[in-house]
Order: sequence, then structure tokens, then C-alpha cells
Amino acid sequence: MPLEPYQLESHNQQRRAAHRRRYEHLLEEIGEAVAERIVEKLVQFQIAIPSWALGTGGTRFGRFPGGGEPRSLEEKISDVGLLHALNRGSGAISLHIPWDIPKDGKAIRELAASFDLKFDAVNSNTFQDQSNQELSYKFGSLQHTDVAVRRQAIEHNIEVIRHGEALGSKSLTVWLSDGSCFPGQLSFRKAFERTLDGLREIYATLPDDWKVFVEYKAFEPNFYSTTVGDWGQSYLYASKLGPKAYTLVDLGHHLPNANIEQIVALLLMEGKLGGFHFNDSKYGDDDLTAGSIKPYQLFLIFNELVDGMDANGLNHATDLGWMIDASHNVKDPLEDLLQSVEAIKLAYAQALLVDRHALEAAREGNDAAQAQELLQDVFRTDLRPLLAEARLRAGAALAPIGLFREAKIRQKLIESRGMKAVATGL
Repeated sequence: MPLEPYQLESHNQQRRAAHRRRYEHLLEEIGEAVAERIVEKLVQFQIAIPSWALGTGGTRFGRFPGGGEPRSLEEKISDVGLLHALNRGSGAISLHIPWDIPKDGKAIRELAASFDLKFDAVNSNTFQDQSNQELSYKFGSLQHTDVAVRRQAIEHNIEVIRHGEALGSKSLTVWLSDGSCFPGQLSFRKAFERTLDGLREIYATLPDDWKVFVEYKAFEPNFYSTTVGDWGQSYLYASKLGPKAYTLVDLGHHLPNANIEQIVALLLMEGKLGGFHFNDSKYGDDDLTAGSIKPYQLFLIFNELVDGMDANGLNHATDLGWMIDASHNVKDPLEDLLQSVEAIKLAYAQALLVDRHALEAAREGNDAAQAQELLQDVFRTDLRPLLAEARLRAGAALAPIGLFREAKIRQKLIESRGMKAVATGL
């Protein structure tokens, strides 16, 4: 559902004067040169939207759809196009296969391009049994004792790569739920070796300019052991696979209170950080809106990201994969995604404002209080006017959720698709 140009212009015109006042006030505090540098980087920084997050996710206890959900891949692309028109920061889509299989890759790619969208990483699924699937993943996929099950999982990942090639993707994300629920259920060593063998076969089929991201998770749905259970195990797999293999960090895939920022720093140091799945949590893999629970941690993660990327000469916008991975049970999914993009970009902007030289001097002088002050002063500085300025320059809305509601977009989606529409894959 396209956003009419007059709606965007009218929305921004009503808010332009107030925005200018806030922006100029911020310039007095941080300086115009610094602001311009950050705004430029914010315009370039794009965060991929996952195809599975466009409908109401729900929990294992229930799902409460809100109506107007995208019933096809084409409608999902349209919804991401709408998000991108509102914020100009969501210029990519990450597909989950087989929930969203492109039947005509060329046509799907052209449709995405009409919304100024590209395709980010493609994601495989060997953590669920599909209706047309011959063999079950109940006891694992790449780790399975049955070679036929392992073969099925390998072939699925290769198929996902082929779909990705047709769409112009350049990376494959592999998350495995493989593991065990009870002591003695499996051999840790054999599970690792079988998984590595399978990943090696998948890796061998990667195009030359592709990457594979090995995603880890501490627990769930297996609770005693997970075969790719933490960043060290993922790093071990990636190191053994080769230079096209990297670790992917999902913020919700850690044990409570894990020091994710330290993990990020070390993976960047080793050149093995591939990308991110952004969300937030209170207890575990809650898949909540990014920055809704622990915004300071999100900033600290980006502080290490900016430091490490600059140390390695990486392009902030393109050399790592940036994607949201969240679920929603009580929010409008599109509003939730707009909030997540805003929170991620805010943390990024805050990290760009950190005085690196002063922070390093405090560290080398063992001045813990000063180091803390430098970081917290930045975190407490309201940089939202920078984000709004970046959106304005890129041709987006000064207040994306405000325009979403003013234009009654959800109501129009319900009128078009129906109250009972259910997103594919859910």
C-alpha cells in the first residue's frame, strides 16, 4: 500500500519548524561538523526487515492477530516498502525459507526494486517439520544419527542458497535448534562432528562472493545442550569452515546478563563477526522490540561495534549484516518494526558521538570514573533530532509512527486484506 507523496509532505510540513528548533539546539551542544558526520552515516545505515516479522508472532500459549496481515511474499514486500517509505532506514528484506519461497525470483526481485529494496541474508529452516517433508527433525538435523535426515537438511540449505542467488542475496544464515533435552541423550562430540561435516558440504556450495553466518543460541527448544550453543562454538565452526564463514549474534540467544559487548569486541578482533539479529529481552529469547528493555546495553554493544569496525577498516553500512529478529503478540507489527529501527539507529548515533581519544586516555590511565562518565554523558544526550534530520534528508517522515497512524494504514490494510488474514509462515 503506497504512501502518497502529499501525505508525507503535509506530515513533515506540520513538524518542520519544531524539528528545526530541536535540531539547532542539539547543534549548539555537539557542534555542526559532528552532527553532519553522524547524519550522513545514519542516512547510509540500513536495517533489514525479516519476512516473518510482518505478522503477529504470538507465543506457544496463543496468537492474537491484528488483521490486515500480508498473505503472500508480494504483500510482505509491499509492507516493507511502506516501512522504508516511512523511515528510509529499512531498505532490505531477509527471507525465511520455506515460509516465503519466491516462485519467480526475477519478478520478486523487480517488485522489491520498485520499492527501493534489496534482499539481505536468506534463512534456512531445519528446526521445524514441514507438511511435505519426508523425514523429521525431532532429534536434530545436521547432528542427527540418521544420515538420511542429515542429507535432507543439507539439501534444504543448498536450495535456500539457490533461492538467494535468484534474489541477489549474498549470505546464508544457519540457525540450528539441534541439541538435547536430557543427559546422555547424545554424544556431544559426534553431534559436533556431524554438524561440522554438514556445514562443510553447505559451505562448499556457496558462491564466491557469499558468506555463511552460523547463528548460536544458548537454549530452546533443547534445554540440556545446544550443538551451536554459544559464541565460542559458533566461532569454532566458522574458523574450521573457512574465510566465508562468520558468527552471527542474536541479542536474545544468550544466557541472562551475558556480556554481549565483550563478545562483539572479540569477534571483531578476530575478523569473524558476520552480523546481528536485533531484539530485546527481560528473561531469555523474548524477541521484544529492540531497545525497549535494555537500551543502555544496546548502546554499549554499538560502542564496541563502531570501535571494532573502525579498527578493522570496515564500512559501517555494508560490511556487516544488520537485521531485526523480533516477534510481537500485542503490538501492531509494523509499528513495532518502526520502533526497533529507531532504537537501533539511536544506539548507533550515540556510539558515533563517543570521544574515542578521551575514552582511550581514560582507559590507559585506569580512570574508571571518567570512562563511565564519557559513555553515560553520550547515552543521556538526546540524539533523536539527528535521526529525524537524517530521515528528512532521505525523504522520509519526521515521525514515522505518527504518519502511519495519521494515514490510517492499518485500517486500510484490514479493508484490503481482511480481519482474518494471516501472514505466511505463522
